[in-house]
Amino acid sequence: MEKLYSYLQVCCDRDMLKIPDHQVAGHEAGVGKLGPLIDDSGRFYKPLQSDKRGSEEVAFYESFSSNTEVPEHIRRFFPIFYGTKVMKASTGSEHPHIVLQDIASSRVNPSIMDIKIGARTWAPEASEAYVAKCLRKDRESTSIPLGFRVSGLRVYISDESGFYKPDRDVVRKASPADVKLLLRKFISSNPSAEMETDPDCSLASSVYGGPNGILAQLLELKAWFEDQTLYHFYACSILFMYEKGLALKGASSNAEVKLIDFAHVTECQGIIDHNFLGGLCSLIKFISDILTETTKLTVENGQIEPEES
Repeated sequence: MEKLYSYLQVCCDRDMLKIPDHQVAGHEAGVGKLGPLIDDSGRFYKPLQSDKRGSEEVAFYESFSSNTEVPEHIRRFFPIFYGTKVMKASTGSEHPHIVLQDIASSRVNPSIMDIKIGARTWAPEASEAYVAKCLRKDRESTSIPLGFRVSGLRVYISDESGFYKPDRDVVRKASPADVKLLLRKFISSNPSAEMETDPDCSLASSVYGGPNGILAQLLELKAWFEDQTLYHFYACSILFMYEKGLALKGASSNAEVKLIDFAHVTECQGIIDHNFLGGLCSLIKFISDILTETTKLTVENGQIEPEES
């Protein structure tokens, strides 16, 4: 793996590009394999998929960026779109890329979780073969029973220990109980402890709770999805991010929620996106339960409140 990384780094360094080390899901760069690149200016270069998914993702970003019906406070949940660019890819060949904001560029050792939202992960016009492929993955994961599944995560432990980063295949096939355990490990001091079944959730209040925490941001998104009839977000993911180093110093954990992956977005035609909204509500329930269990906070009418004694 180190030789592979060194080879790719040499190729990318010619253009001051590098392989992101914070990626936890999706296609990764490899020898002869397309994957995303980043630069030092805070930009993320995502290769366009060769089929219509690539052009449709570009079409979504162009539509979303210019759509005056999208509230300004909602735009912060989406990466900034800078356009497209034909450039040298991770394979060494010229290839078109979507140029986006690198949402992790200003963070130090960020902990990140990628969660695919929706019980259904294919768009209406998908082929029978693609539907069968998606349905198999949905059935093997918690997508159907929970309305979401964890696609990958990494949790910063310390400079000495590095990151807890479980195998993606194991994560994607997690049971509902495993999903709750992963959400608890994500905000725990030592998530990789052997046979750990009761994580300490020591960072729950600073990451999930508070007026600027992940739960508050999810509730803000939920309020928009309860009304928006602009897009249906099939197979999109929500990213959780925070910085443990800041939280341990008593500062804000810089917790943030972002939506990514828009190759299967369609227009709503006046219909609420119940598929995404249902998965989002399910995820909110999991986070809310963890906060209630660990910090004595409850959620009432969309607001986070101290639990009554």
